[in-house]
Amino acid sequence: MMKVLGIIGGGQLGMMLTEAAKKMPEQISDVIVLDPTPNCPAYKVGAKQIVADYKDEKAIMEIASKVDILTYEIESGNSDVLKKAEAKTVINPSPETLRIIQDKFLQKSFLRQNKIPVTDFVEIKSLDDLREKIRLFGYPALLKARRDAYDGRGNYKINSEAELEKAYDTFAGKSLMLEKYVDFKMEVSVIAARNTQGQITTYPVVENIHERNILRITIAPARVTSQVASQAEKIAHSTMEFLHGAGVFGIEMFVTKDDQVIINEIAPRVHNSGHHTLQSSKTSQFEQHLRAILGMSLGDTDLIHPTIMYNILGVDDFSGRYRISDFATKDLFLKMYGKEESKPQRKLGHFNLVDSSDTLGVDGLMKALESIKKQIHFTPE
Repeated sequence: MMKVLGIIGGGQLGMMLTEAAKKMPEQISDVIVLDPTPNCPAYKVGAKQIVADYKDEKAIMEIASKVDILTYEIESGNSDVLKKAEAKTVINPSPETLRIIQDKFLQKSFLRQNKIPVTDFVEIKSLDDLREKIRLFGYPALLKARRDAYDGRGNYKINSEAELEKAYDTFAGKSLMLEKYVDFKMEVSVIAARNTQGQITTYPVVENIHERNILRITIAPARVTSQVASQAEKIAHSTMEFLHGAGVFGIEMFVTKDDQVIINEIAPRVHNSGHHTLQSSKTSQFEQHLRAILGMSLGDTDLIHPTIMYNILGVDDFSGRYRISDFATKDLFLKMYGKEESKPQRKLGHFNLVDSSDTLGVDGLMKALESIKKQIHFTPE
């Protein structure tokens, strides 16, 4: 029986979920998204849209009444309202899982309770509390907003006592936590999926390179030992066993200097570091998410070819309508998100560079990427 799919959020992730849904006409008859931006990226590829804030109770209840299954591309939704909306439709991942993951302190507490490795952390209730508890970890330490923080926003690395007050004031009025700083040698992630029957599968571990706290490059497969890869995939699988509901999750991890793997954060949705799967895998993370929440068997996650994903970000010295240069080349798959205006550091698109001949390897792909990057230019429209 065909179902109407609802998505909280209609940005680039919602766009690519919509495109995946359009390739499953026997399972999904229509897509409706809730997003505050008129003519959002998902709308431009065929989704219907309710224009409203992600946390708008009336809008959430409206979309819930119109769809057979509801999911999300952003974790900023109102988990309490979504819990009420379960009376109207099926929601996956579960609102309870969203509630835990939305709050980084609850998320880390949940992981620690289930013996999943994380760095040490404490709750911070005041500036005096911060002054006292930072003694537990020393410097540097990481002060974090517990909610509504992503792409490095909501983090403050405290390097000395002189920075304590400034760090605290940066988050005026927000609930906070403090983490022991992890001196990692690499950031990696595993895209994992669980369907409504409890089947769990993981994609191979990938390596992530950030610039100014925003993901810039994902390398598949990660340049790690087989032992580290196995450890990361095992941790991801164990984590999925404890989380409620179905769907794809992005599980971000650190590899420490002594090759131990610990979880940094979890995203209860398709993830930027999984975009490579559009070309590198038989089953993209977007199709996998839909298969998971529809109760279908999960697809093949094997890596077909080494692939590098590169995020195209808005440049610092320009805002407005834009054109991007032509940098097409063999085995480069460009995906622009239909965002009409560029802003500094805004995610405008990405491309996957694929080693289709299996002769370049990751090092060869990285060399080719450096050449391609020099050809990317923005001009005002």
